[in-house]
Amino acid sequence: MKKRNLTRRQFLTAASVGAIGAAASRSLPTHGIISEKAGTLAILGGEPVRSNKSWPPWPYWDDEVVNSIVKTTKSRIWCRIQSVSGTVPTFEKKFAELMGAKLCVATGSGTQALHTAVEALGIGAGDEVITSPYTDPGTIASILSARALPVLADLDRESYQLDPEDVERRITENTKAIMPVHMMGQPCDMERIMAIAKKHNLKVIEDAAQAHLAEYQGKKVGTIGDLGCFSFQSSKTIACGEGGAVIGNDEELMDECYTVHNHGTSRRGRTEVAGPKYRMNEFEAAVLLGQLPGVQERFARRNENAAYLTSRLKDVPGVSPQKLYKGTTSGSFYLYPMSYHKEHFNDADRSQFLRAVRAEGISLDGYIDQGLHREPWIEHILTSKVYQRMFSKERLERYRAEKGCPNCDKVCQEMVMLWASGPLLGNKEDMDDIADAIIKVYENRDRLSSI
Repeated sequence: MKKRNLTRRQFLTAASVGAIGAAASRSLPTHGIISEKAGTLAILGGEPVRSNKSWPPWPYWDDEVVNSIVKTTKSRIWCRIQSVSGTVPTFEKKFAELMGAKLCVATGSGTQALHTAVEALGIGAGDEVITSPYTDPGTIASILSARALPVLADLDRESYQLDPEDVERRITENTKAIMPVHMMGQPCDMERIMAIAKKHNLKVIEDAAQAHLAEYQGKKVGTIGDLGCFSFQSSKTIACGEGGAVIGNDEELMDECYTVHNHGTSRRGRTEVAGPKYRMNEFEAAVLLGQLPGVQERFARRNENAAYLTSRLKDVPGVSPQKLYKGTTSGSFYLYPMSYHKEHFNDADRSQFLRAVRAEGISLDGYIDQGLHREPWIEHILTSKVYQRMFSKERLERYRAEKGCPNCDKVCQEMVMLWASGPLLGNKEDMDDIADAIIKVYENRDRLSSI
């Protein structure tokens, strides 16, 4: 497949072609229905839309990946400090080039990358960092590990991203940084976030764990803020099991990232600061190096398939694909998410909708059951002696009182998603199966209450 770098115009054009027109009865045409039984929901005895078909497997590997691991094994250079030209330093250089950044420091996980960034920016005890409640716990763990306070701002309900207005409302005299999370692999409203950061003299750490190669206003995410952090965990669109990276353009700051992640020991060989040991190992880097030759092709294919799928679904009442902000030219599509609005499905619960779609052979699911603002870690830190020493009683009481994020609660209840790293590498027929299954369930929405 030829590489295709989609411009924003091409991306939006692709997403608008082939839209499904609703008939006067509000019944939508379903491709492939060839009998009355086929039109019956599979969960009620009909023929499933998709059966005996597999998705492109994930995580990805080929002979280049295997050969890269074998080469590293035979080299006996298994740790990054053994050679300045080993697989980790080589990957760092290539990943920085791929992302349009000057420098990269590779770590053992995305959480380690985020914590490295927090420490390198001098954020610590008594400081606050504003971030999202709708994310992996690793996001807040990186802040808690520095003994700072993660302040959770609410979401834009349609994009699942941080709401810049709520971010600004939660700034205090102790706020030192904003940590936007590019959820599902799509960019946050970075124009507004960067404007707020500039206005209040705050640092910006981009949690781009899910957003490899996504672009916003001509820049790759991760290069817009002060530092950008990525994950290479098995499910990600670039994967090595675990692994992470920090990227940036400030040489002095990136040198500090190296020192922090190398147990406080600088490139000069002096132990200079307090720091954990977060070095990526050579075998993880070998897997990543073996994947890089086809990364952009797979990225383009996911974007093309996502645009086509959106064109098939955009007129289905009650199913709303994730809102993309103006300036988004491409996304990682780690997930393909949608909001489910039960009022368009005869008030059937999301669980009924999901069961019906799964019976058609399409594995849609919810994502995060509840936001981090509802998890017990909050009471743990508010009652801990460490945080009670660092923050006033009044601040901690206000933190508890203001922890609510109602839009996040709605997103957790409404969102459905396709794990997309592998499936969005499929063909047009695979995308039609996904759309046809959802449309079929919509056409039979009056039967959902019986399942």
